[in-house]
Amino acid sequence: MDVVYQEGQNIRAFLEANQNIFEEQLLQEAGDVREKIEEIQRIGNIDLIANAHKLVRYIIDQHEEDLIAFSEQEGEAWAKYSLTLTFKLEWVQAIRRTIWRFVERYEELLPEQRETKDFFALEKRINDFVDKFLNSFFLSYSRYKDRLLESQQQLVENLSVPFIPVSASMCVLPLIGKLDLERMNIIEEKVLMQISDQGIKILLIDLSGIAHIEGDVAERLIRVIDGIHIMGSQAVITGMRPEAARKMIELGINFEGKVETKGSLQQALSDYFVSTAEEL
Repeated sequence: MDVVYQEGQNIRAFLEANQNIFEEQLLQEAGDVREKIEEIQRIGNIDLIANAHKLVRYIIDQHEEDLIAFSEQEGEAWAKYSLTLTFKLEWVQAIRRTIWRFVERYEELLPEQRETKDFFALEKRINDFVDKFLNSFFLSYSRYKDRLLESQQQLVENLSVPFIPVSASMCVLPLIGKLDLERMNIIEEKVLMQISDQGIKILLIDLSGIAHIEGDVAERLIRVIDGIHIMGSQAVITGMRPEAARKMIELGINFEGKVETKGSLQQALSDYFVSTAEEL
């Protein structure tokens, strides 16, 4: 390795004086990652070469606080743009190997060889900092992905329980697709929260998009209706299909006294607005 060395240089100055050679060596060590450098820059605006030099400075100077902040920033960026973790690991390990090639060459050029214990102390400091970077990077990556998953889950829950305001005191809850216990748990929680937060007095639950209702789901629906009643609101079931109605009859479930039923959502809304107009 043809490098520049001036007597009295510390390892930091030696690396800076040979920055271009360091880059060449790093790219040789980087394997598959060097073919992805431009793609990673394009996708996530991440300059792997510049970031490698920054990481090396934090490692050599033992700037732990800066290194942790940088690793968290990197972890979030790689998670945000769904960049391959294998490439990141390969790249950081290539940086580690390149640092050690230069440390080895630096040690050879020193006029006096340092004691073995000093060399092993240097080895421990460098490797510990590389490991700290990787650990913090993966934690940051994981936290970002967890937040993203939670946000997506919240979006799915909101879409599966869509409240449509009709007036200041009335909302429509159209249910479409398959009802299972997991979804019913979400519906129950959202219904009670919305009644409390929005002051809903009448909740129209439209079942015209539900073809089949299993027994445990029907029982949970009754529990939701009971909860609505306890909260001081009125539930109105609309659009129940014949198949669902037959299942209710088979199960011996009777809505009488608990909830008002209407043949369709249109009928329920028409009756509501007619009665409101008459009151005025």
